[in-house]
Amino acid sequence: MNSLVGLAFANKYKTAPGEKMPVAIACYGDGAANQGQIAEAANMAMLWKLPMIFGIENNHYGMGTSTKRSSSNPDYYTMGNLIPGIRVNGQNVLAVREATKLAKEHAAAGRGPVYLEFSTCRFNVTRMRTLPCPLKITKDIALNNAIASKDELEAIRLQARVDVEAACERAKAAQPPAQAELLTNIYLDDDGKDEPPSYIRMPFSGDSVSAAEQQ
Repeated sequence: MNSLVGLAFANKYKTAPGEKMPVAIACYGDGAANQGQIAEAANMAMLWKLPMIFGIENNHYGMGTSTKRSSSNPDYYTMGNLIPGIRVNGQNVLAVREATKLAKEHAAAGRGPVYLEFSTCRFNVTRMRTLPCPLKITKDIALNNAIASKDELEAIRLQARVDVEAACERAKAAQPPAQAELLTNIYLDDDGKDEPPSYIRMPFSGDSVSAAEQQ
């Protein structure tokens, strides 16, 4: 969490005064929302008006414990104290998009961080029967606003199934990636090109990866 505050600080530091800043987004679940490191990070982010979004994915259970039993304040979007917060219907993809867009504009303009609480649910057949499905909500919006027809949506569903099955088959047939792949797609240089870190520490020292050894 604190490393993301560092990223937000770097974004502010590197942006010329008056320009919109890139925004860092930290996502965590309701089970982690009461950790001290988050309070510390939020305090620094607000104190320095950093471009950061704290995204709480609230599925109402941390592991097996209900939020009613684990949190004295279940309104997680209010936990930022002076940081403005929004509770969003996490089942509605358009609501999530618009709330995130609003939070990004606020933070990018130098007004400081935002708390976003996405109210959703852990996938469970019993609970899913009582909550609106994200796919159904999106489908209904598309149909009711003439964005797509039933035939078009059905074609998308069938193509998605084909794509997923093909991806699964490719994954099963593929060889394990080379160790050097651990060093890619982590950092970019100023030109947007891949810039591998010099070293990645693994749980067992013998498994750690050095960029020099992979050259």
